[in-house]
Amino acid sequence: MEQSNTYYGAKIAIATGYYDLPNELNVPGERLPHVSHYYTEAHAFWNQDVVVVGGKNSAAEAALDLWRNGARVTMVHRDAELGSTIKYWVRPDIENRVKAGQIPMYFKSTVKEITAEGVAIEAPDGEKFLPAKQVFLLTGYHPDFHFIESLGVKLDPITKKPAMNPETHESNIPGVYLAGVVIGGRHTSEIFIENGRFHGKQIALALTARRAQAV
Repeated sequence: MEQSNTYYGAKIAIATGYYDLPNELNVPGERLPHVSHYYTEAHAFWNQDVVVVGGKNSAAEAALDLWRNGARVTMVHRDAELGSTIKYWVRPDIENRVKAGQIPMYFKSTVKEITAEGVAIEAPDGEKFLPAKQVFLLTGYHPDFHFIESLGVKLDPITKKPAMNPETHESNIPGVYLAGVVIGGRHTSEIFIENGRFHGKQIALALTARRAQAV
């Protein structure tokens, strides 16, 4: 039985992250038991066919880990090249594996359907079927836009970035502050540990400054 509690506060900071809301492909077979939006580990897939969908950090690192642990891994990416935000030490590794044919990569390709046997894709040279015992859809995640808007916070209709003061992180709703990846909207890769860790300090400084002014 679920239990709910009510808490009261003059201010609230929203830092709910985004990892629990994957960017779904909305294709047939996405809910099959061998399909996951979260990478686990490679050892269970030794000597098996695995398809990784995506072309950024998560997809690249998962594909490399799978390949190094004996899986026959293939990547599918909708863009013409790997993501620009891939870590500098990961990029040459994945690029070399792709160039060597050790990790086949289908660029400018989209998933049409997932079955128990594999993945049907639309590639530049036509439709193809990739056998797969496991499919990792590592296509990113997004904040809970509906929740943020329910607080009255305005989101840009295209980027979904919230209206807020970049210095204090206070949104267009007085007393509602935003921290972490939720301020990135659809561009979640713009927020990472190196810059996101300062958001809490900015909010704390804004709150203490207001308290001092009120005294």
